[in-house]
Amino acid sequence: MQTRPLLAKDLMTRGVLTVPPGMPVNILAQMLTQRGISAVPVVSETGQVLGIVTEADLLRRLASAEDPKKGLLAQILSSQNRQAARYARTHGRTAGDIMTTGVITVEEETSAAHIAHLLEEKGIKRVPVLRQGKLVGLVSRTDLLHAVLDPPPSIKAEAGTEDEQILRAIEDERGRQPWSNGAFVFADVTDGVVRLHGIVRSEEIRRGMCMLAQRIEGVKRVIDEMSVTSGVVMPGL
Repeated sequence: MQTRPLLAKDLMTRGVLTVPPGMPVNILAQMLTQRGISAVPVVSETGQVLGIVTEADLLRRLASAEDPKKGLLAQILSSQNRQAARYARTHGRTAGDIMTTGVITVEEETSAAHIAHLLEEKGIKRVPVLRQGKLVGLVSRTDLLHAVLDPPPSIKAEAGTEDEQILRAIEDERGRQPWSNGAFVFADVTDGVVRLHGIVRSEEIRRGMCMLAQRIEGVKRVIDEMSVTSGVVMPGL
C-alpha cells in the first residue's frame, strides 16, 4: 500500500535525451524517429531547460507549406508579431529556432496529482522535472498511469458502530465536496450496505454520490435508488 502520494521523482523517466539549441532540425527529426520518442528537451551547456521540441513543432514546419495566403486586409488585422513568430519557427534551421519556449516544469517533490492537473489544464503531454534548476527527468502522461494504478485511499470513519461510522463518514465527505450541495440525497446503512435515495440534478452528481459512498472504508455495496431531475434541487427543502 502506498504510504504517501506519488511524486515526480517516483514516476519520472531518468536519463532523458537532450539536445543543444544549435542542433540542426534535420538531424533532430532523424533522432526522434530512430529513438521512437515524441519530444526532446533543449538544454544549455549548464543543464538549464531552454525549451522543448515536439513532433508538433516539426509537423508545424511541414504544414506551413500549405498555409493559406492572407489578403491585404487580413494581414493588416492579424498580429504581425504572431505572423513573424510563426515564420521564424517554421523556417528555423536549429532546435533553438523551432523549440517551444516558456516550458512548464516541476520539481522532484511535485505530486502526481498536481502534475496531472497541469497536463490537463495546459493541454500538454509532458513536463520536465528539475532539481535546483537543472533537468533530472521527464514525466509524461504515460508515466502518470502508474499513479492511476494506485487507487485513492479509503476514507476512514470515526468511532461508533460500524454502520454509524460509515454514515458519519459519508456526511463528513459530503461536507467537503461543494458539488454535493446539488443533491437532496439520504443514505441508509445496514450491515455495510449503503442505500442512496433522493433526488439529484444530473447524472454526473449521481455518479459522484455513488463513488463517494464506495470510497468509505467498510462499505460492502452501494445501492443507487436516486432519481435525476432537471430542476434545481435545494437541500433541506
